[in-house]
Amino acid sequence: MLNLKSCMTAVAALLLLGQTLVARAELPDFTPLVEEASPAVVNISTRQKLPQRGAAGAQAMPDLEGLPPMLREFFERNMPQAPRNPQGGRQREAQSLGSGFIISQDGYVLTNNHVVADADEIIVRLSDRSELEAKLIGADPRTDVALLKVQGKDLPIVKIGKSDELKVGSWVLAIGSPFGFDHSVTAGIVSAKGRSLPNENYVPFIQTDVAINPGNSGGPLFNLDGEVVGINSQIFTRSGGFMGLSFAIPIDVAMSVADQLKSEGKVSRGWLGVVIQEVNKDLAESFGLDKPAGALVAQVQEGGPAAKGGLQVGDVILSMNGQPIVVSADLPHLVGNLKPGSKIKLEVVRGGSRKTLDMAIGALPEDGDEMAAATGDGVERSSNRLGVSVVELTDEQKKALDIQGGVVIKDVQDGPAAMMGLRPGDVITHLNNQAIPSAKAFTQIAKDLPKNRSVSMRVLRQGRASFITFKLAE
Repeated sequence: MLNLKSCMTAVAALLLLGQTLVARAELPDFTPLVEEASPAVVNISTRQKLPQRGAAGAQAMPDLEGLPPMLREFFERNMPQAPRNPQGGRQREAQSLGSGFIISQDGYVLTNNHVVADADEIIVRLSDRSELEAKLIGADPRTDVALLKVQGKDLPIVKIGKSDELKVGSWVLAIGSPFGFDHSVTAGIVSAKGRSLPNENYVPFIQTDVAINPGNSGGPLFNLDGEVVGINSQIFTRSGGFMGLSFAIPIDVAMSVADQLKSEGKVSRGWLGVVIQEVNKDLAESFGLDKPAGALVAQVQEGGPAAKGGLQVGDVILSMNGQPIVVSADLPHLVGNLKPGSKIKLEVVRGGSRKTLDMAIGALPEDGDEMAAATGDGVERSSNRLGVSVVELTDEQKKALDIQGGVVIKDVQDGPAAMMGLRPGDVITHLNNQAIPSAKAFTQIAKDLPKNRSVSMRVLRQGRASFITFKLAE
């Protein structure tokens, strides 16, 4: 007969076993997903002929940069040696290792642009180790998406999902070739959506904590249904390796790019023709907003879609077609996804009041031209309590800067202007939400500035406009 202590021990063991089983039941089993999806994931290598040099030795793979010395030596030692040229040196070839995935049975492959950029030859290696030479159909550097084509039929393909339906906290899985190790599988969760990265205005990145390393670039990011929801593209790192921050291009964006590359060979994007900036707490106060939100229009290109639609400098865009602009980076994502000619409604705050503007989206130019700053001596000078000396803009300067009015800073003394970082050559076009037609007007507006309240100033520096805020204590 069991005693009380034995019974309690048995009950505790059963409870522990139950908790373990429940925990295991809550964790996903990725095995079926990997077995089904892996055949459609490919390894991509490229070759680029470089100027020859007499020194012997193979060129190290760029993807090995940042590796510990022992690992780098291991990979370099096992790399195939480049062929020798007739002059006695080795013919140098750059090799790049990345990943990709097949989206059609007749051989269309998606990957990153930076994996295949400037390549003279692109080799796609399938899961059965067979290799096929790929043709570059088209690439879009702005989204870092490239579309390849290999000769084949009845090839294994991935299932395409919808990245818009992803939720933060959802499980995701990556398959790729980190450091050349084919079909490596890593898993994690979605950390955030709609991330904006420096110099990446048209991609609302998916942030994950999936382990991504050099060679994973261009590989697929799957949801638990085995559908591709993103293309693994970038990592944040200080060491050259994975640090818990990975970024993927949403598959909705990538497929839209791929469809345009396939049908037209290039990508067309919507364009407004404005320079915008973030609305912080001080700017929100100066523009009469309840909270920091929206995109502040710092510059409007003359003759552009925004100018034709009535958008003005100092407007704060709160929504587009009913979709809220929480941070300024939301606007380029929304506009860029529209086709040129699309009609939109913008809700803006202007002078403390809300307005709705109707306009048509234009086509993003291939290369954006920035206005060159021009400064010079004017006729009239004005000093003021901001601690700056300003002069009138000449007609030539106004034409070069594409502005109707404003003043240029000639000197900066000790005072608020110096603390704000203003410097000679800066052009001030607006102060306290008022346009500056002349130096005399600037002096009067500066004289009447309120105390202990956020005040905005629009400044042009080297052709780029931005709003800054400050407070006057006296």
